[in-house]
Amino acid sequence: MRYCRIAEGFGLIDDDVIRLLDRSPLEGGRPDGLVVPLAAAKLLPPVIPPVFYAVGLNYRSHVEHALARGYPAATSPERPEVGYRANNALTGHLSPIVRPAGVHGRFEAEPEVVAVIGRTIRNASRGEAQASVFGWTIGNDVSAREWQNSDRTFWRSKNSDTFKPMGPWIETDVDPLAQTTTCRVDGEVRAEFATGAMIFDPFDFIVETTKYITMHPGDVLWMGADATVQLEPGNVVDIEISGIGVLSNPVQEES
Repeated sequence: MRYCRIAEGFGLIDDDVIRLLDRSPLEGGRPDGLVVPLAAAKLLPPVIPPVFYAVGLNYRSHVEHALARGYPAATSPERPEVGYRANNALTGHLSPIVRPAGVHGRFEAEPEVVAVIGRTIRNASRGEAQASVFGWTIGNDVSAREWQNSDRTFWRSKNSDTFKPMGPWIETDVDPLAQTTTCRVDGEVRAEFATGAMIFDPFDFIVETTKYITMHPGDVLWMGADATVQLEPGNVVDIEISGIGVLSNPVQEES
């Protein structure tokens, strides 16, 4: 099933219509009889997470690429460790990515699969970690690299407004580790990789995280990328993960 969020609330996508739910699908929401045409709806980030977890350097070729770019701290992880991002950075399908006026140098997209947690878990076994995932969506981890290199933290390089497009919906019936991730800019393929070719998979991260931190329904876990793609104002960037969908966003300069 595919679940989305629009101004009217949460919905179940049924062909070319959205059947509105009486509450969040994470709370067992059911169709309430109201219907909105899919083509007329503005798709918002499908969930606003209580906690926004993010994984970095989770593909070996990404580590190698970072080392080739001159980042000696880019090493393959020895165990799954998460970081965090800010909800203010979230934006939805077809909404603009806005490059701040102070950004110079590399301004890049990173295509990522995203796990949406569906139950409260602590000290999860691998089987419990697998069962805890409600569904999967798509993230675009936009990064301002000069800021990333100059600041002590990622506070603006990763978390500026609109830097984290997510959507267009949550897909519940897919094995993300068997899919292909593709990034296109203005219709041209700029990157393509096996989504599941991770150093540690989502369930490894959930098991490790919940040894110390309780995860809750609606939390999201962004799983890292195997490629970075340069963006410029005027571009349209599409992130496609087979079996899930396409997340598309135009890029604009801050006015």
